[in-house]
Amino acid sequence: MENYDIVVIGGGPAGLAAAVSARENGIDRIIILERDKELGGILNQCIHNGFGLHTFREELTGPEYAGRFIQQAAKRNIEYKLNTMVMDISWDKVVTAMNREEGVFEIRAKAVILAMGCRERARGALNIPGYRPAGIFSAGTAQRLVNMEGYLPGREVVILGSGDIGLIMARRMTLEGASVKVVAELMPYSGGLKRNIVQCLDDYGIPLKLSHTVIDIKGKERVEGITLAEVDCKGRPIPGTEESYSCDTLLLSVGLIPENELSQGMGVELNPVTSGPRVNESLETNIEGVFACGNVLHVHDLVDFVSEEAEAAGKNAAAYVLDRRIECTDRITLKAETGVRYTVPETICPGRMEEKMKVRFRVGKVYQNCYISVYFDDERMIHRKKRIVAPGEMEEITLTKEQLLAYPRMKEITVKVEEA
Repeated sequence: MENYDIVVIGGGPAGLAAAVSARENGIDRIIILERDKELGGILNQCIHNGFGLHTFREELTGPEYAGRFIQQAAKRNIEYKLNTMVMDISWDKVVTAMNREEGVFEIRAKAVILAMGCRERARGALNIPGYRPAGIFSAGTAQRLVNMEGYLPGREVVILGSGDIGLIMARRMTLEGASVKVVAELMPYSGGLKRNIVQCLDDYGIPLKLSHTVIDIKGKERVEGITLAEVDCKGRPIPGTEESYSCDTLLLSVGLIPENELSQGMGVELNPVTSGPRVNESLETNIEGVFACGNVLHVHDLVDFVSEEAEAAGKNAAAYVLDRRIECTDRITLKAETGVRYTVPETICPGRMEEKMKVRFRVGKVYQNCYISVYFDDERMIHRKKRIVAPGEMEEITLTKEQLLAYPRMKEITVKVEEA
């Protein structure tokens, strides 16, 4: 059995940034385990630009952004294994993995960083009636087919779901010569960034139908058409609102789910709202020495924020391995209330946190002219006006160590939306 200081599970943007950060903070024995044939993760198929504005202060494509971190990892001689599937992680941080060259092998780690990313929700979760014809793809699968393998999935396209991948694929399919008939969204608001709605739909004249869903798929061998219907406030189709569209392809962009089967298997406690691990200020899970970052923790809007979070996870994992952490004596719980669905992190030890720490969260619906408020126990400390907040865009607040240490008896911080 080989021994490493830190094992990073996943070689996407989160895993790469975490490994580079751990090396920068004094760790020599690091290894990245990646199941794909190359490092970079999902960014390799995201050939559109818009990446890197926060991290590198310039606009990059997905492969260019990933390439920057791959170069940083190579420059620091960080070890990695490709085409390697992690099968199990034990509670005492023994990682069991396998690949074609070595078969099944084990690695003992002092710390583990979970960076497995997320996967797309499939048709099976939607309960759409109809046969199972060819021509139904997740938006991410279609993106890979078009951008990496050179195949066009279809010529007449309907997209269900207005997540960012679905919006981007509406533009991509149009640029490749396909006709995108409509983008339908079950919720009364889009799940994607406002800029993507403008740049990918409005600029190409593609209609977005909110509060609509697919209620029927026509065709046995290949998709021949679909039926859309408007839904009520409980998501149930409203009789008489049906519309038929002829198409040969249906793309699904109906949500992302963090890949946490390994996490669950080793006993990591998950948050039912995010489907990601519950973490503290160090991005450490309930298992000591096991850290999580990126989309395996909670689904992010921008990869720049993934890298920022992963950098913190790598730094904190290094401090754990080198035994440089301050002992935690007082722990404060973060509560999400009144419109806020969750917070990351969920607990804070003020003595261990950096001088400034970002708390990220999402709201449950669209609010206009509201306030994001933060309470230290019962005292309101932050009351920030927002013109609009929506579930499709992550929000954040910044807490300082000085603020928290000034309230030594504080037990709870509450983050909530207050309407004007």
